[in-house]
Amino acid sequence: MTENTRSLRNFFLYKCLFALTFWNHVSLSVENELFTSVSNNFPEDSYDNKIKNLLLLYTNRHQSEASFDWVVIQNTTESLSLSEITNGNVKKLIALLSNFRQGSRLQNLTLTNVSVDWSALTDILQTVWHSSIEYCNINGITQLSEIESYDFDYSGTSMKALTMKKVLITDLYFSQDNLYKIFANMNIEALTIAESEMIHMLCPLFDSPFRYLNFLKNDLTDLLFQKCDKLIQLETLILQSNKFESLLKVSFMTSHMKSLKYLDMSSNLLRHDGADEQCQWAESLSELDLSSNQLTDAVFECLPVNIKKLDLQNNQIASVPKGMAELKSLKELNLASNRLADLPGCSGFTSLEFLNTEMNSILTPSADFFQSCPKVRELQAGHNPFRCSCELQDFVRLERHSGGKLFGWPAAYMCEYPEDLRGTQLKDFHLTELACNTMLLLVTALLLMLLLVAVVAFLCIYLDVPWYLRMTWQWTQTKRRAWHSHPKEQEAILQFHAFISYSERDSLWVKNELIPNLEKGEGGVQLCQHERNFVPGKSIVENIINCIEKSYKSIFVLSPNFVQSEWCHYELYFAHHKLFSENSNSLILILLEPIPPYIIPARYHKLKALMAKRTYLEWPKERSKRALFWANLRAAISYNLPMADAERCGEAD
Repeated sequence: MTENTRSLRNFFLYKCLFALTFWNHVSLSVENELFTSVSNNFPEDSYDNKIKNLLLLYTNRHQSEASFDWVVIQNTTESLSLSEITNGNVKKLIALLSNFRQGSRLQNLTLTNVSVDWSALTDILQTVWHSSIEYCNINGITQLSEIESYDFDYSGTSMKALTMKKVLITDLYFSQDNLYKIFANMNIEALTIAESEMIHMLCPLFDSPFRYLNFLKNDLTDLLFQKCDKLIQLETLILQSNKFESLLKVSFMTSHMKSLKYLDMSSNLLRHDGADEQCQWAESLSELDLSSNQLTDAVFECLPVNIKKLDLQNNQIASVPKGMAELKSLKELNLASNRLADLPGCSGFTSLEFLNTEMNSILTPSADFFQSCPKVRELQAGHNPFRCSCELQDFVRLERHSGGKLFGWPAAYMCEYPEDLRGTQLKDFHLTELACNTMLLLVTALLLMLLLVAVVAFLCIYLDVPWYLRMTWQWTQTKRRAWHSHPKEQEAILQFHAFISYSERDSLWVKNELIPNLEKGEGGVQLCQHERNFVPGKSIVENIINCIEKSYKSIFVLSPNFVQSEWCHYELYFAHHKLFSENSNSLILILLEPIPPYIIPARYHKLKALMAKRTYLEWPKERSKRALFWANLRAAISYNLPMADAERCGEAD
């Protein structure tokens, strides 16, 4: 075959392969050999492109044998994907992979839906091990049976990473070592066996080159890698969603991993109740994920001393005990979805820069957080049941001066309590300084109390309240004594038409004008006058009260002299008291002389009120008007006493 003929043949084969691609993707159907179809519907410049990603699908269709120049695939394909692998086509698959010797461009192999027995799987892996493939992904392996010991040859490989997901083993009785030793001793950097119900993994026999191990979603327990000192280069270990229970044993597991930096133990069953034994972590460990476990406050007794990033989200932590953990290198701490009642301090985390306390039970976060944590650049504290009260005001003010350090503000920060404020954003919640400052409130209350006392004292002095209290007391005592002395006589019988109250300086007018004009003639009125009717031996107050109660009316002779008389004031008070207690219209005011308002003492407010509201009789200076005055006065006190001859109150003092 000439050189030109070979070139034309290769070009035609290239055109046939590319006709089944979408620019860079080709799908070929294979049963006994590779089968290709030819199409003229391809871009004119397609021969300038190279096939980099090749997808091969095994089918049940019978195709005639066809020759294939593997040089084209070997020199152009970088990624190869195959699916529906069974025991029946394993030999053809191995024959296909054998064409990709070391030096070819193929680096990535993906096998999907692989249903083979143990020996077929090991043969496939062994072929891959001696090819140019660096990254092998096998997804969905079932019907693994007849597991036996296999002498795997790890030499001369280009492999860097193997990923196996959803491995289902149907063999019920086999030696665990036969299964796990092949994977444990692989001389590659990264191994992933995920979602495969794996219950154990052996420690490598020699110092392992593993830098990355991922055993996600298996059934591994605390027995894994205990006392294993061969994983000296391991940097990343992912054990998420397994069945680990003891945090102490996990720490022992890592103690021999001298290069370990990242450990993911999330979604396990981890507990730590404060054992007598000290936890022993790898000193190199800087990032630890313990989220979604069953850890409590005691977890801070068992943490790597050099940790920089710690995730404790979704546990049962109620507080960060002070003095328990000294994590001086810790920069990021996630405590979201726990049971915290307050923000933790940074006494043990002097380098902390990021803190997440979302979805806890924090009602009133401490306002001095940023003072105790000066290096914190971001605090995520939203989605907590905040109680909007005075204590929360300090935290709200703290946000205003934090320079945007509160992540999610303001949308994630809302009042939960009290009920009437639920849903209110913290930025819209305000209380007055007086309502929240206890000292200010006490000082204000004290000042108001002092002011009230001063006002009351002033009014008492101005209105002579002590005098009124004393009079009330005397009235009460007099009535009480009268009740005990003569209980059957409490319903006083009216004996007088009127009791006369006047100043001694106005006595001449009373004796010469008032009494004679009222008492003379038939039908004259009976007047009670202190000089002739007060009972000797009784107090003046008691005599006044008795005479007022036994009189139908009380006549007050008002003048400037009256307002300056202490006893007149007493008589006016008691008469006014009777007016209100008996709801009777018993007061008659006679204005003997005009009284300027300014000379009436402040304590005579009753007199002012009476003169302002009640009609009084004014003593006329003209003689021609006095007859009418006496007629009006007689009419005001007209009353038929129950007794013909009124008894006298007694002799005057």
